[in-house]
Amino acid sequence: MRHRVADKKLGRTYEHKKALLSNMAISLFRYERIETTLVKAKLLRVKAERMITWAKRGGLANIRLLEGALLHNKDTVGKLIKVIAPRYKDRNGGYTRIMKLRNRKGDNALIAIIELVDRVKREKKVKKEGKEVAAVEAKGAKKEEGAKK
Repeated sequence: MRHRVADKKLGRTYEHKKALLSNMAISLFRYERIETTLVKAKLLRVKAERMITWAKRGGLANIRLLEGALLHNKDTVGKLIKVIAPRYKDRNGGYTRIMKLRNRKGDNALIAIIELVDRVKREKKVKKEGKEVAAVEAKGAKKEEGAKK
């Protein structure tokens, strides 16, 4: 019986699923945007938003939860606490966004992008008329530049 069992099994054992979600969370916090299947993205959203909330609260107990039990990567925990959590100090939840992309060719699984909302966009160098010009990849960086002025 599956009474009161919320998570999908993903065809894996509990330990394998826990390791998979932990590794995906590390990648999400490191790159702030990853591509995966829709079902995995929905499971990751729950875990990632909970981790961001713990990082926002701070405190030794929450930091130890993040370091030991969940992420196993001190660099990522440091980025989560020092960079990502302050970014969302005024937001009450809804830190991630899931966008459906396409169906995977081999098994027709729906692929989605999960990303952090209000993430800092990277600049990409574009050649125009022989000169390298920095172009912003997305809209978010323009908002920040306007807020600084």
